[in-house]
Amino acid sequence: MSHQKEGAGMDAGLITPFADSIRHVFDTLFQLPVCVGETTVKEGNRCPFDVSGVVGLSGSIAGTVVLSMPSETAVAVVALFTGERLEPESDAFADAVGEIVNIVCGHAKSLLDRRNVSISCPSVVVGRGHRVAFQSGIPRVAIPCTTDRGELVLEVAVRPVPAASITAA
Repeated sequence: MSHQKEGAGMDAGLITPFADSIRHVFDTLFQLPVCVGETTVKEGNRCPFDVSGVVGLSGSIAGTVVLSMPSETAVAVVALFTGERLEPESDAFADAVGEIVNIVCGHAKSLLDRRNVSISCPSVVVGRGHRVAFQSGIPRVAIPCTTDRGELVLEVAVRPVPAASITAA
């Protein structure tokens, strides 16, 4: 994975675990290989696809991670996860998307060199043209991915938190 376009202030060591995690989780949990494209810095807050799972990170790393997929891809991935086809309007579908982004972030956390990181409960947004507000001042990196079930993108906006800030909280 190339890190040349990650932008000023973005630590590649904080992004690589997320790219590695999406590959690992989709391959082992869904038997769905993922081809990770070149990371780019993303502007704006509009999500590229119709379904997005969102989690916050806190501790020695703070920020937001969004897994966004077209509805068709999300339905296919959720079916691999649950063993049944769920409609995007159902609560079970949202729960499954939230759990998938949670698993991806949990595995990335395990790759972050023993940093103390907490993952929030996931939120899921379904609808064309939705937006997710990210904390200002943190570059957002888009990690585009393709599978044989469709494309998806993992958007990561994280920053290290100084140890003094963690203990003061």
